[in-house]
Parts: sequence; C-alpha cells; structure tokens
Amino acid sequence: MIVVSACLAGMHCRYDRQTKEDEEVVRLIKEGKAIPVCPEMLGGMTTPRPPSERTPDGKRVVNIEGKDVSDAFEFGALETLRICKLYNVNHAILKARSPSCGLGMIYDGSFTGAQREGNGVTTDLLLANGIIVTSVD
Repeated sequence: MIVVSACLAGMHCRYDRQTKEDEEVVRLIKEGKAIPVCPEMLGGMTTPRPPSERTPDGKRVVNIEGKDVSDAFEFGALETLRICKLYNVNHAILKARSPSCGLGMIYDGSFTGAQREGNGVTTDLLLANGIIVTSVD
C-alpha cells in the first residue's frame, strides 16, 4: 500500500483550497493501491488557511501572519505515520516543496517563493521510520 498527498488525489485540501491532481496518483487510488492523506488537515488545520513555511533552521513552521503552527504540522505528521503503520505502508508519494510533504527542496520561510534544501515535517518523520518517500510536483 502507498500513502499519497490528498491534494495529488484531487482533493481541495491545500492552504488555498486548490488541488494539484496527478493522473497517476488518482489511478493508484482507483486501483486500491494508495490511500490519500493530508497531514495538515490531520493536524487540525482548516481549508483554506494562511500559507505556512518551515523556518530556515527547520525547527518550526510559521504561517504568513507569523503564527507558529508547528504543533499542527507535527501532530499531522504523527497521524500520517499512524495511518502508514495501520496499512503497512512502505512508500509515500507526496507533494513537492510543501512544509509537510516536500522532499529535498522546500520553501525557505521568507514567503517570497525562494526555496532551500530540506524536507517537510511529515516527510522527515516518514523517512526516519523507514518509509520510502518520492515527490510529485
């Protein structure tokens, strides 16, 4: 079984209530091979919501209004990991650059569109627990 970012499955769960539907991800779900999750919504965040980015040191997540939303991101990551364990997931396909799901490159915390090396909160947790993570843009 595979876990996929819900926005890639066509769900309007991004901060801006948009979707980033990916045909291959939708196909995997229809075939019963993937489960959609949104770590941010699992963490209790609403849709829409102010955009958030990880701070440059990677220790916190703040929204564009300056509010620390790290707790919601961490809780959502833990809930995503719980789902992975329940379904014996060993692979995740997640949304690129997201403060939750980004792999390798994420937005840098300046809310200017600039990017830096790093992972999202959920990606870090899944990788630390032996789950293979790939990214879709």
